[in-house]
Amino acid sequence: MKILITGNMGYIGPCVAQHLRQSYPQATLVGLDTGYFAHCLTNAHVLPECRVDIQYFSDIRRLPKEVLRDVDAIVHLAAISNDPMGSTFEVATFDINYRASIALAKEAKREGVKAFVFASSCSMYGLADDTPRKESSPLNPLTAYAKSKAYTERELQELADTNFKVTSLRFATACGMSERLRLDLVVNDFVACAVTSKNITILSDGTPWRPLIHIKDMARAFDWAIQRDASDGSNFLAVNIGSNVWNYQVKELAEAVAMVIPAATVSVNKDAQPDKRSYRVDFGLFEKLAPDHQPQVDLITSVRELKEGLEAMEFNNMNFRSSTYMRLEVLTLLRDKGLLDANLEWRDWQDARSAAESARLDTNHQHRKQSC
Repeated sequence: MKILITGNMGYIGPCVAQHLRQSYPQATLVGLDTGYFAHCLTNAHVLPECRVDIQYFSDIRRLPKEVLRDVDAIVHLAAISNDPMGSTFEVATFDINYRASIALAKEAKREGVKAFVFASSCSMYGLADDTPRKESSPLNPLTAYAKSKAYTERELQELADTNFKVTSLRFATACGMSERLRLDLVVNDFVACAVTSKNITILSDGTPWRPLIHIKDMARAFDWAIQRDASDGSNFLAVNIGSNVWNYQVKELAEAVAMVIPAATVSVNKDAQPDKRSYRVDFGLFEKLAPDHQPQVDLITSVRELKEGLEAMEFNNMNFRSSTYMRLEVLTLLRDKGLLDANLEWRDWQDARSAAESARLDTNHQHRKQSC
């Protein structure tokens, strides 16, 4: 079996590669990433890409022809991955998240790939009432990021058939420690606040709803989607990925962090503008279809893991919200240095290679796991 993981050098990718290596020890795992965040390693004992057999260093918008050769399944993570980045780089967000995703799927189908697993998002539900959103609920994408996911999902449905199984995983909000940690996610942000300043600052009024999922549980969902039988939900399946017991209001998340880190206090911005991204989600379909791949990492465990991970890094940056632990800051810095253009394309692939050097990537497009 040969599995391609796009965007494998981001926040979630290292965990997905590790899980798939364990689930499919004889498989050939292939990574493909443009390398924006290759250097953003956090407490990694080995280069995460040692877990894949072949690493391609390429822009998803210009896919090397050989990348899909003999591939059986694709885990498609590559994306501009949150609302602030989507707002700042809107054109690139639609080019990468939507147009390049559809181009990849079409080429994969032509090449005989059997399973295409798309990392989608519950953020497509946008502002909703307190009734948990089901897969059949209307979509209300409010941001460029959410719209790009909705557009991609719609066109993927048209491509699916008996020879090309498509699974769109509508993930809850990610959290958890990673070998390329992001702190621009709500739980990760709160733990970083508690560890550095002992004050958890909520930028909203604390009332919006957020479903959560740990990145290890996201990896379990990808594993299930790769192997699922079409009889479980047809050739195209869009499914909410998370747990019904992990729908939280933002203030509840802050309180959970303060419970694990008792010295931390919680501050709520009572003057904040209403956050239109508020939704509860029904994960009953996933529970029914994938009983052996249900989420296992709960909120308190996630918080403790993050706390221990940050402390092991001796993390003490109280100004982390303006640091390169925020993905938008990384892209902005690369652009300001002239390494990326306004559409997030490397101005010179030599610059891309230089950006990847600290991660010790083989930039001849591929390196073998045995060399790590």
